[in-house]
Amino acid sequence: MKKNYLIFMVLLLGAFGLASAQISGTVVDEDGAPLPGASLVKKGTTTGTTTDFDGNYSIDASIGETLVVSYIGYTAKEVVINSSIMNITLTSGIQLAEAIVIGSRNPNRTALESAVPVDVIDVKELNDVAPQVNLNQILNYVAPSFTSNTQTISDGTDHIDPASLRGLGPDQVLVLINGKRRHNSSLVNVNGTFGRGSVGTDLNAIPAASIKRLEVLRDGAAAQYGSDAIAGVINIVLNDNVNELSFNVTTGANFAKNANDQTGGVDGGTVNVSANYGLALGDKGGFINFTGDFDYREDYSRMKEWEGDVFNQYNTIERFAAADDYNLADLLDDDVADVINYGNQAGFGLSPTATKAELQDILSADNTEGELSARGLERSDFNMRVGQSALRGGRFFANFALPLDNNGTELYSFAGISSRTGNSAGFYRLPNQSRTYTPAYINGFLPEINSQITDKSISMGIKGMISDWNVDFSNTYGKNAFLYIIGNTFNASLQNASPTTFDAGGFNFMQNTVNLDISKFHDDIMSGLNIAFGAEYRLENYEIEAGEQASYAQYTANGQAITLASQQPSQDFFGASRPGGSQVFPGFSPSNELSRGRSSVAGYFDVEADITDTFLASFATRFEDYSDFGSTLNFKLATLIKATENLNFRAALNTGFRAPSLHQLNFNSTSTIFDQAGNPQEVGTFANDSRAAKLLGIPQLKEETSRSISVGLTAKFPEANVTVSLDGYFVGIDDRVVYTGQFSGPGTGTELDNLLRQANATAASFFANAIDTESKGIDAVVTWDLAVANKARLKNTLSATFSKTKQVGDIKASQVLEDAGLVGTYFPEDSRVYLEEAVPRTKLNLSHIMNVDKFNFFLRNVYFGEVTEATTTVANQQVFGTKVVTDLSIGYKASEALTLTVGANNLFDIYPDRAEEAFGNRSSGRFDWSRRAQQFGIAGRFLFARLSFTLK
Repeated sequence: MKKNYLIFMVLLLGAFGLASAQISGTVVDEDGAPLPGASLVKKGTTTGTTTDFDGNYSIDASIGETLVVSYIGYTAKEVVINSSIMNITLTSGIQLAEAIVIGSRNPNRTALESAVPVDVIDVKELNDVAPQVNLNQILNYVAPSFTSNTQTISDGTDHIDPASLRGLGPDQVLVLINGKRRHNSSLVNVNGTFGRGSVGTDLNAIPAASIKRLEVLRDGAAAQYGSDAIAGVINIVLNDNVNELSFNVTTGANFAKNANDQTGGVDGGTVNVSANYGLALGDKGGFINFTGDFDYREDYSRMKEWEGDVFNQYNTIERFAAADDYNLADLLDDDVADVINYGNQAGFGLSPTATKAELQDILSADNTEGELSARGLERSDFNMRVGQSALRGGRFFANFALPLDNNGTELYSFAGISSRTGNSAGFYRLPNQSRTYTPAYINGFLPEINSQITDKSISMGIKGMISDWNVDFSNTYGKNAFLYIIGNTFNASLQNASPTTFDAGGFNFMQNTVNLDISKFHDDIMSGLNIAFGAEYRLENYEIEAGEQASYAQYTANGQAITLASQQPSQDFFGASRPGGSQVFPGFSPSNELSRGRSSVAGYFDVEADITDTFLASFATRFEDYSDFGSTLNFKLATLIKATENLNFRAALNTGFRAPSLHQLNFNSTSTIFDQAGNPQEVGTFANDSRAAKLLGIPQLKEETSRSISVGLTAKFPEANVTVSLDGYFVGIDDRVVYTGQFSGPGTGTELDNLLRQANATAASFFANAIDTESKGIDAVVTWDLAVANKARLKNTLSATFSKTKQVGDIKASQVLEDAGLVGTYFPEDSRVYLEEAVPRTKLNLSHIMNVDKFNFFLRNVYFGEVTEATTTVANQQVFGTKVVTDLSIGYKASEALTLTVGANNLFDIYPDRAEEAFGNRSSGRFDWSRRAQQFGIAGRFLFARLSFTLK
């Protein structure tokens, strides 16, 4: 099949040039300068093209037809064709005037004419001037309704940043590429961060250099696009430019007062190298565009010094024994005489007849200061890595379109592949803990999580006209895999036989979506009528792969893997059971291993009518049926009223849903999670069809349902070249899926105790439809684009979001949980804070871009609202105040091809408020800044330099 397809493609390539476009010309600005990349679409169709570097275009069209011409930063224009050569001039206009893909299936709709709020973000422009190079951070600093931050000490979430739109969950925003559904990550976030219990999309698997623009729909759209679109939709439009090679190298580092564990200096170095190139195919507007990039970032830490205990008196005995070349493992084998001998060498004055029990009481005493001095160590030698993980990765994307005839038939495809390795660390394993096997690590150790993340996707389709109807048939496939290699660690229960590096297994997620979309625009009915309908069939599969036995098993003192309740694990000198599995992340066992699939089928109908020149109304409905939980029917009503030529009022009402992900339905594992005091807990996540869930009365997962309303206005002030949009919204979500608190067994040999023991866990957590929530807010965007002088241009954008999410009604706990008094564990207080207060509810962005001759200047201030520490105890919930972060860059165009840019993110080295000792969240110096509530990170000032090379 693949061979036949390749032959078909070669024949198509050989057939170019047999026909020529009928209409051609040039698109220029008011000064006569060509506009490369301007969009031209034959009105009422999907037939279109873009201009080349010299502003030239050609398109198959007829005299009397209308071309819709648009370019970001210029007012869109409709031109009636009256000649075979049409030269078109665009005037400086609104940034959002280009026709949009999301929010409406009308091919001629622009953002300011949309009945729902849509932001259009010129990513190429930001790539030239802004410090950020990955997609999550670009959006975090340019779109106030979007929030994403690098996490720390949170297992796999250190490597994939959770993201939020309008304060809702990472899994409540749908991501599209070129209008096609993007698959989710395989990682489910079960650690202590915002978005706990959710599954998002790995935006950083997509190179920013491959993106032409972003369209952010800030409205519920499940009736149009299906599951996950409760908060909104992000559509990534890939580059389609041709005959242009762009090459960028960006390097930078943190030059910050709190760098290097707060000693100051430079750390966290990064390098990003990207290239983009496009080729024209034939003379009908065909193209293929390639993007590749490579990036590398170093880790950094912001922990100053560990303030707690490190060594006890038994560790002192170990030091004396080691100096005598004694095998420290023998001290554990009830060699009391040698313990007493070395203890007395240390000056402890132990009785020669002391029993082991008596020695345990004596030798458990703290001896940290003495041992630090004797071993030549400092407290900072026992620091964790509290900051960002190290990452190294590469990405490749391609975007392709090939017109097959002069009637708009087009073959298209886009594809991407990425590979990323990460390295993060967990809590330091101290020598006085039973988790540390000191014969192997006499001073303890810092275990590391090494991730291998791969992502593959391809979409192929064909679109064209069938009897005046636009038909688009496509197939989109994507797969994400996340594998764990745990290094510099130990299975303490295996003692001397333990390796220090483990294959801990991992998981992967696959999604394949087939779409058929049919539409037709009637310009002769009312003032315009667009009818669209279609169908979708989606297959998904989620897999958990087991690791090697030593990564998950707990062993007896004789080195036998524990499979029976009667077997006892090995113990330390003080009689504490040594934990099994690779420390920091126990591996997946064969009992965790699974492969689960499901399918869904959907049909939709969408009609949008310009009933008059001043009144638009639209209606969409979608039916979707899932093989694993049933069906859902949703609708959307929207309207736009043109009060004047430059003032529009808009409103939308919709229902929506989000299907529980396969990850949430099936994920099961045991993870080491540290509580508020820094104490480790082995928490097993059990599926909802497990015996443990039945014992606690936790029901099967079902879909989340939503209803939302948005009301707003858009205004243009053409004389001043200013645009304004203001939108308010309300979103109510029922049966929201959350990750529960930790249920401990009674400790009396009950069935739940035995299940926890079998899972090598001390507590159990689940995914559950535990609560209902309401979100409300206001979004505002003001843009001003001005030609201030000859060869000088100033663009200003002010955008802001004010939002609030809260739990409403009672927690939806079973009678079993109510009778046991465990409702507070089902949805604990820290989960409420993660939901309502752990990310900024207020965010404002004021940015300025000025181009003056060969120079460009970029200045941006971002205001981050307050956040709250997510803890289970209200008294510990410190509120962190508002902050303003400033970005600045200056670019110089050294030649037509070469531009040099230098600048800063967080120019003034601003940090969130420090954790105060009185709130009890510093964990003995581990967290001087919160890891549970994130505003903009703790990296501090980041200085960068960029070299941009462009050949046209």
